[in-house]
Amino acid sequence: MTNNKKVLDFIKESAELCKPDNIVWIDGSREQLMALRDQACKTGELELLNQELLPGCVIHRTAVNDVARVEHRTFICSRKEEDAGPTNNWKDPQEMYAILKDLFRDSMIGRTMYVIPFSMGPVGSKFSKIGVELTDSIYVVLNMHIMTRIGNKVWDVLGENGDFTKCLHGKAQIDEEKRYICHFPEDNTIMSVNSGYGGNVLLGKKCFALRIASYQGKNEGWMAEHMLILGIEYPNGDIKYIAAAFPSACGKTNLAMLIPPEGYKAQGYKVWTVGDDIAWIRPGKDGRLYAINPEFGFFGVAPGTNMKSNPNALISTLKDTIFTNVVHNLENNSVWWEGLDKNPPKKALDWKGNPWDYESGTKGANPNSRFTAPATNCPCISSEFENPDGVPLSAIIFGGRRAKTAPLVYEARSWNNGVFVGSIMASETTAAASGAVGVVRRDPMAMLPFCGYHMGDYFKHWLDMGKICGKNAPGIFNVNWFRLDDEGHFIWPGFGDNMRVLDWIIKRCEGKEDAIETPIGYVADPKDINIEGLDISFETLKGLLSIDIETWKEEAKGIKEFYAKFGDKLPKELNDELNGLIERLNK
Repeated sequence: MTNNKKVLDFIKESAELCKPDNIVWIDGSREQLMALRDQACKTGELELLNQELLPGCVIHRTAVNDVARVEHRTFICSRKEEDAGPTNNWKDPQEMYAILKDLFRDSMIGRTMYVIPFSMGPVGSKFSKIGVELTDSIYVVLNMHIMTRIGNKVWDVLGENGDFTKCLHGKAQIDEEKRYICHFPEDNTIMSVNSGYGGNVLLGKKCFALRIASYQGKNEGWMAEHMLILGIEYPNGDIKYIAAAFPSACGKTNLAMLIPPEGYKAQGYKVWTVGDDIAWIRPGKDGRLYAINPEFGFFGVAPGTNMKSNPNALISTLKDTIFTNVVHNLENNSVWWEGLDKNPPKKALDWKGNPWDYESGTKGANPNSRFTAPATNCPCISSEFENPDGVPLSAIIFGGRRAKTAPLVYEARSWNNGVFVGSIMASETTAAASGAVGVVRRDPMAMLPFCGYHMGDYFKHWLDMGKICGKNAPGIFNVNWFRLDDEGHFIWPGFGDNMRVLDWIIKRCEGKEDAIETPIGYVADPKDINIEGLDISFETLKGLLSIDIETWKEEAKGIKEFYAKFGDKLPKELNDELNGLIERLNK
């Protein structure tokens, strides 16, 4: 398959440690993948669903103790603790290698080790990076086939001397007390053991595409970001691209696959999805920033996905999809989850495989149940999805869930101010989630759990990227779809109507709209947001775009407290931005 000595040594060393009975090289062919799927169905690892309703689809259940990413078992093992920073778990690399080797030792006796060559990004693109994942899980092989580009074509690009990220995964005993997801940035290595859940074992995803790639990007002059990428096509055929970062539960996938309101559709507006989760961003020759989606599929949360909330996502799951920890509808051998529709099956198994009755009042699907679906299934997938040069960004958006603080939309005063806006991103908890309303959880650039190095250095890298782009840098904006009225109801309708805000953002980038200068940035003039067809008055829109000075003074105190975490690693420019905000608020 390959003569790359580093690859062969990696496989040899891993096989000597894990002692698999067999080693199978994944070539990416349909024949091999179908044979593996059939094998997994025979052992019960997967179950084939109704092939008329859901062609190519299967269902899988993880262990009950293994249903989500485990941040407290996730480590950045940089050689110096200070390089991991205060927001990551750190362990000395040599100490962690010793722990991991003990856990991997003999763990694949009686099992097969699969060798998966994969490309993050279009194969051969200058944006792309190559990884090799060794795993004892067919579930991982089939998921990696959907989420990345795999197979022999990757070896061709890697060549005999090319570098790659080493990814070793072993199910071992699925012991949650001995579960580790470890990243060794200087060694370009990821090791995951005692998990079978996708977020912990599909090592191309958050592990490589964000934690390792963010470190690589810092050293090589590009950015790996937890961002969707979408294109807005105007009636004249022009397409403008936006990247956007949101903390969890803020509608990132829904925005990536947005369907414009009827008034916009009638005029010929369209929205195209380039990516729903991760963006790799590089400066182009023209000084603008270009982005690719390094992934090849969607690893989406199932509950709440339906034909109203996100029809494009649901349609993406109708063929060649792996469903994990959802309800198995035995009436027609299909799947169901809470929020799919109002017709729960009368004969079904819950996510644990037990007989389940909707009337019992218990959830049938795990709240973090997933679908792994090919991006090419998506009705609104962009024609630029495979463009090896990426798409040029007109705007970058940050956002969060704020009840009162942030207006519907505002533009940063400059690139540095935009980095400041991204660095203070936050969402407020709700009573349902935590028992306390309004507790601010900061998640800079939505990267807090995913940055592979010190967040202070990460902020500096953002500032440096602005210097590279200069006047060609995209505009930076903040949005808040989640403002509440006094009764606790959302004021802005959200979903497809967010197109109205995106339209203003693009026009603002092109100098076609004015804005109102405020202490926090340039807020949209209410008259420039199109609310035709909405059940919202002009006065309500004015309220959505208003800022309360006293609330922002309190916000500034919270920012100061948050910034203190980073000590002298916090770039001076961000302190200057905070002081400037405080000064403007006090005028």
